[in-house]
Amino acid sequence: MTQTEFPGWHGTTIIGVKKDGGVVIAGDGQVSLGQTVIKGTARKVRRLSPGGYEVVAGFAGSTADAFTLLERLEAKLEATPGQLARASVELAKDWRTDKYLQKLEAMLIVSDGEELLVITGAGDVLAPEHDVTAIGSGGNYALAAARGMMDTDLSAEEVARKAMAIAADICVYTNGKLTVETIHKKA
Repeated sequence: MTQTEFPGWHGTTIIGVKKDGGVVIAGDGQVSLGQTVIKGTARKVRRLSPGGYEVVAGFAGSTADAFTLLERLEAKLEATPGQLARASVELAKDWRTDKYLQKLEAMLIVSDGEELLVITGAGDVLAPEHDVTAIGSGGNYALAAARGMMDTDLSAEEVARKAMAIAADICVYTNGKLTVETIHKKA
């Protein structure tokens, strides 16, 4: 079967919401192959603790590729303790220039409770303008919904959960089985 005959993998919505001194990263559990749901309970949000420095990361795209990137991010964080932005930029540079890494198909949302960043294979490390970001198949739906709730009294987790529910109602590649991780700024 050639790549053109093989239906693409779809499915993931990851959102990051920064509000009231903390960050919530939430991800749905659906993985689809073409029009078929392969798994509904995948865990696409993880906690990393290199050297005791806690980071939460969510990924969209190929799972194997994302795990490779998460391992690389952990190594960068160990080399630059407490410097998420620097480690993220170093990862993005490697991802863009290394011939092996260039083939990886994934995106990451990462946070240490203070910074909220999106890392892409195009060499981008982006901090969202409105303290909310989203990636994946239903990312734009979740992002729009969350942006509309940011000026309310809802907590970061409530915004993330409601935005994910809206995305799941609209995007066929997103479900309501969430993994939610919260991280707060270090005092």
